[in-house]
Amino acid sequence: MTDLQKSNSAENLPPTEGSTAGRKPPQFPNPPETTIKPPQFPNPPERTIKPPQFPNPPETAIPDAATLREQWRFAIRQYSKWYSHAWGTAILAGASFFALGWIIKGSNPLPSFQKPGHEDGPTDKNPSSDNPTTS
Repeated sequence: MTDLQKSNSAENLPPTEGSTAGRKPPQFPNPPETTIKPPQFPNPPERTIKPPQFPNPPETAIPDAATLREQWRFAIRQYSKWYSHAWGTAILAGASFFALGWIIKGSNPLPSFQKPGHEDGPTDKNPSSDNPTTS
């Protein structure tokens, strides 16, 4: 084996501890530089998408006071209607859940509405003899 072959075979061996002191890292060839170009179409497609057309475009000028007053009153009426509908829905839902609780439980589901002295559940009318407070 010649000296050139010995040095080549030593470079191909995996490095051992302490043997990397004078060695250069392996050199990799640079990849060829390429630029990515977008595809070229012979005839570009026509733009068929149009910008959205709004049914109620914004005002181009400041409206007069009468128009603003009318729009303000309309907005107040709409808000009042939505507000009352929300309260009506909440009250109806509360009554429905109360009725559902009454049906499931079989009695009043809210203990705060019980009659005084009335307890829900089984009551023991005969006190036990081992209770020291009663004689």
